[in-house]
Amino acid sequence: MAFADLLEQVGSTGRFQVIHVTLLSMPILMMASHNLLQNFVAAVPPHHCATHANLTMSSMSPGDVLKISVPLDQNGKPERCKRYAHPQWQLLDSNSSEELWEDYEEETEIQECKDGWYYSVTDMSSTIITEWDLVCDDRALKQMGQTIYMGGVLVGAVVFGGLSDRFGRRILLMMSYLMFAVGGTCAAFSTSFTLFCVCRFFCGMALSGLVLNSFSLIVEWIPTRVRTVVGTGTGYCYTIGQLILAGVAYFIRDWRWLTLAVSLPFFISFLYSWWFLESARWLVLNKKSEQAVKNLKAVGQINGRQAEADKINLEMLQESMKKEMVCSMGSYSVLDLLRTSTMRNITICLSAVWFSTSFAYYGLSMDLQKFGVSIYLIQVIFGAVDIPAKIVITICMGVLGRRPSQCGALVLAGIMILINLLVPYDLQILRTSLAVIGKGCLAASFSCCYLYSGEIYPTIIRQTGMGWVSMMARLGAMVAPLVLLLGESLPWLPGLIYGGAPILSGIFAFFLPETLGMPLPDTMEDVQDRGFRRTKSNSSIMKEDLTLTDPSTFNLKESV
Repeated sequence: MAFADLLEQVGSTGRFQVIHVTLLSMPILMMASHNLLQNFVAAVPPHHCATHANLTMSSMSPGDVLKISVPLDQNGKPERCKRYAHPQWQLLDSNSSEELWEDYEEETEIQECKDGWYYSVTDMSSTIITEWDLVCDDRALKQMGQTIYMGGVLVGAVVFGGLSDRFGRRILLMMSYLMFAVGGTCAAFSTSFTLFCVCRFFCGMALSGLVLNSFSLIVEWIPTRVRTVVGTGTGYCYTIGQLILAGVAYFIRDWRWLTLAVSLPFFISFLYSWWFLESARWLVLNKKSEQAVKNLKAVGQINGRQAEADKINLEMLQESMKKEMVCSMGSYSVLDLLRTSTMRNITICLSAVWFSTSFAYYGLSMDLQKFGVSIYLIQVIFGAVDIPAKIVITICMGVLGRRPSQCGALVLAGIMILINLLVPYDLQILRTSLAVIGKGCLAASFSCCYLYSGEIYPTIIRQTGMGWVSMMARLGAMVAPLVLLLGESLPWLPGLIYGGAPILSGIFAFFLPETLGMPLPDTMEDVQDRGFRRTKSNSSIMKEDLTLTDPSTFNLKESV
């Protein structure tokens, strides 16, 4: 008898699984709000230097005051970072010729903004940009804030990945909820930009803990046959979260209240997370079989399978996990991801997939103001495109398999981005449409690689492996804004890099083993055996996958 048989015995898709997956998925809605919060709380409004102090009480109209205080840029708009050292009264003379003024302007003294800035508040009534004047010489601090947040996600991927394999998924998930709630609340009441960045760093760490442990608790309590549907359905929570963010930000225009609004729900998640049951698979592999038996019986009781659950005892559980328990006697670290040739190839290929997916995704998603339309509208469009994209990728993963789906999503995303380089800048609708399609393909890639990676790595180091690839994704997210700096000298270069990276990683994904219909691997030996499957013909693999998905042969195949 395999562990999957015990899960079937207590009701593998019963009331417990429905409630369990629902409660784990709800916080992911607000997680998306935190991940893309920068688009709103750091929105840069139109601005220019504040006018001279001695003019603020004058009887002149605001337009005249601005005219004699701030020069115009090449587009005929007020300069953002410069003003006249002294009021230019002659500009009020309508009879002065433009030629005479151009000659005079060359001799006019220009200075930086000495008295601060004036902000034309449109999208947000208050942002961290207007709060701490993160413009002109300090404009790079906006990107630094997002980079620090992604740095927290990177550190969290390393820390929580290893700790959850050692101390369990449940306790680390509860800590992540609490860290998200406290960190977000403190960020909303920050008195300085430095304190804001520190709080956002801890929110980033919490995000990694939430993603890694939520996914593991979901996938380790459900049977193989519904992993694709449940895994993709969970991904839709992130999609819906993007739409929720647009709605919440539309009605809450102050950055402090907006940050607080997307942080407080995690206190509720922390409270109900005490109901969660630790993964029985993890408990068995960490010499806590007695607690695993109790958890399985609790699941059976909730699912109305009390009689069947009572038949499960310690000897039965240990016998079903005998091979896995023997193989998990030693300690494992991140080095085991590279120890064997099969694990090394898998880790390298998955690292490339996660890095490029995140790299291109955040390159497109974190600067919505560049599209020239309402940031609320473009947020809705960018979020809504995930819905058809994930429907398509779900069908492809279930019919074609994980590997071709992953390859196709990445290559298509890269092609859309590269085509955009050939479209004239004036065709904004076409450029935006191509960017939306590319973003949808990258969202589909994310949906696929989360499920794919969880199915490839064995239980004993699944969290370590997920933590590693998540770390690579965060590296991609941190590097993405830096690539934009290359556009100052070569405008086409960022697009070439953003488009080339997914295509290259799509080639790497081709060398991963197929996991469609396969049981979750529990040991390194399971992964090693599966690694040889990629040398078989596609027809042979598909035939075996179809056999594995047949309910009549599922248990037999998994026990083998």
